[in-house]
Amino acid sequence: MVFNLFRQRAEADVPETKASATGPLIASGMAGRVAWTSRDTVTLTRMGFTGNPVGFRAVKLIAEAAAALPLVLQDRERRYDAHPLVSLLRRPNAMQGRAELFEALYGQLLLSGDGYVEAVGADTGAPVELHVLRSDRMRLVPGADGWPVAYEYTVGARKHRFDVSGPVSPLCHIKSFHPQDDHYGLSPMQAAAQAMDVHNSASRWSKGLLDNAARPSGAIVYQGPDGSSLSADQYDRLVAEMETHHQGARNAGRPMLLEGGLDWKPMGFSPADMEFQKTKEAAAREIAIAFGVPPMLLGIPGEATFSNYQEAHRAFYRLTVLPLATRVAASLGAWLSEFVGEEIEIKPDLDQVSALSAERDAQWERIGKAGFLTDAEKRMMLGLPALAEGDGHE
Repeated sequence: MVFNLFRQRAEADVPETKASATGPLIASGMAGRVAWTSRDTVTLTRMGFTGNPVGFRAVKLIAEAAAALPLVLQDRERRYDAHPLVSLLRRPNAMQGRAELFEALYGQLLLSGDGYVEAVGADTGAPVELHVLRSDRMRLVPGADGWPVAYEYTVGARKHRFDVSGPVSPLCHIKSFHPQDDHYGLSPMQAAAQAMDVHNSASRWSKGLLDNAARPSGAIVYQGPDGSSLSADQYDRLVAEMETHHQGARNAGRPMLLEGGLDWKPMGFSPADMEFQKTKEAAAREIAIAFGVPPMLLGIPGEATFSNYQEAHRAFYRLTVLPLATRVAASLGAWLSEFVGEEIEIKPDLDQVSALSAERDAQWERIGKAGFLTDAEKRMMLGLPALAEGDGHE
């Protein structure tokens, strides 16, 4: 009875720990092991970015626009013009500036659904450098409760392990929403993979058509005097002559000289051939839609969703660029706050985004004319820090 009393007291002294009830289920059977991504990021990047002009332009357009957004660093009381994190974001490392670092981070998110930022030299205070790591080289190691305990970064035969079980993680993992993966994000490239295949296949078909003198295929008919067919030597000679003198863009338009009962029967375009270009344009629109880029901005014909280019440009910033930049900046702000020991907010400065100037002016005018709001409430609605005591009026 006495031992039970001591046991109850010991259990009562243990601080309460919070954890997800489903965490052990997620980690069951793979605790401490690497969780692999569901798609091959390298293949998707090669197929949809380096090998597809629509995917390449969509990723570059979003990444460059989001990286060019000016950022502000503030807390509840003021915006900082001078702060260790301001200097860090202005020059994150010796090889990159702010725009280059964020463009690489946004590019990784768009291509793989995951972005990784490493903090270097953060033993005391703010990090000295920030580096974006390649997503295809990173693997997550979950713990017994389902949360990551480490990340493994592999280059060739060498592997580095980032321990994230401590109070401050040296790695910031930003991921897109994935409804069927607990550890990795879903990229627009994965959603657009089927449209990428269609678009790439249509491009290869067009290239093959050009290699065959840019005309539809035809048939060479042999009409022998006695109904005989070509001999093996005659057939091989005919094939060699066609490949040498009548295929490829260099031989386009060259007349064909047929002899010995040979006759050329051209074949016209089939209805499927005539619709091939429309199929390619439809696939290009699907790729643009997956990335959230108005097709009009990519020069895709037949797109009349927006009445003009300016409207499409404004929708691109409002619906694609700003949500992405805001989410990434908020994640970085929360992560970097752990190093400096104070709550810091990083967010895009909407007042300096020219594409949204008309909307921002209207919002300022509408809130400024609201006489029932105090100055503090107006500043809060505009996303501005509160004024210090004595700097304003109510």
